Amino acid sequence: MTKLIFMGTPAFSATVLNGLLESGQYDIIAVVTQPDRLVGRKKILTPTPVKEVALAHDLPLYQPEKLSGSQELDDLMRLGADGIVTAAFGQFLPEKLLNSVSFAINVHASLLPKYRGGAPIHYALINGDEEAGVTIMEMVKQMDAGDMVAKKSLPILETDNVGTLFENLALLGRDLLLDTLPAYLSGDIIPEKQDERLVSFAPNITPEQESIDWTRSAREIVNQIRGMYPWPVAHTLLDGKRFKIQEAKVVDAQGQPGTILEKTKKTLIIAAGERAVSLIKVQPFGKPAMMIADFLNGLGRDLEIGDQFGSENKR
Repeated sequence: MTKLIFMGTPAFSATVLNGLLESGQYDIIAVVTQPDRLVGRKKILTPTPVKEVALAHDLPLYQPEKLSGSQELDDLMRLGADGIVTAAFGQFLPEKLLNSVSFAINVHASLLPKYRGGAPIHYALINGDEEAGVTIMEMVKQMDAGDMVAKKSLPILETDNVGTLFENLALLGRDLLLDTLPAYLSGDIIPEKQDERLVSFAPNITPEQESIDWTRSAREIVNQIRGMYPWPVAHTLLDGKRFKIQEAKVVDAQGQPGTILEKTKKTLIIAAGERAVSLIKVQPFGKPAMMIADFLNGLGRDLEIGDQFGSENKR
């Protein structure tokens, strides 16, 4: 049985790890994931989804803050693994670790060479792509630059956001890995080099990217909102306070960007640079998320047509 070290962190990775375990074809001799982090407003120390899977299956677990130069790296290299499988691990793998095994492959949530980097799913939505996908690739020192073993795509639906697309691509990646790995290990698949002319990057989302610019088109704004939910969540200002928008849709209306064009008991429509945005689910500063009708019935009841989002003052 092929002995594997698995490396991953979020729920995407946990889905892939569970697939390997349930297949019964591989011996997972170690799991490596990021250290527990403080999460949420109450700063609760929380294990990664991959750690939870490892603990549930009594798998040897490593959580180095930085793998390079660590004792954990030395320990892993002594295990005698045949190969490494990674999926959204979140750290670069030292070259000497890659050289210590027969193979090392990564499950990457994009159609390489498009979107190398840590946030490919976010960028696929933000940029309004019609499809997303997963690439199984060999690991090299350069980020996401290895030869491609297999690729598979799926359509991006209008109802998709980062959360739903993560779930769908995790399942796609799990199945693609399980379908591909036996043929790859037997030498029946010849990996394909990436076309460097087509490379694009998807670096982690910055705080500046979370802020909504109402002069952009409604389609771009809604794609930004979809591409940042459920994390990190796009926001604007209302009365000088951060106002998060979790869900919205494009509607046909026009006006001064950021201005309220229509308000009813159940709708709040904001003008964009082109067309307008109808808010569906929001989170006012210091409050829980709520549907727009609940906001308008409570905290937002004093808003009026002509009031402004994205500035220090309503009017």
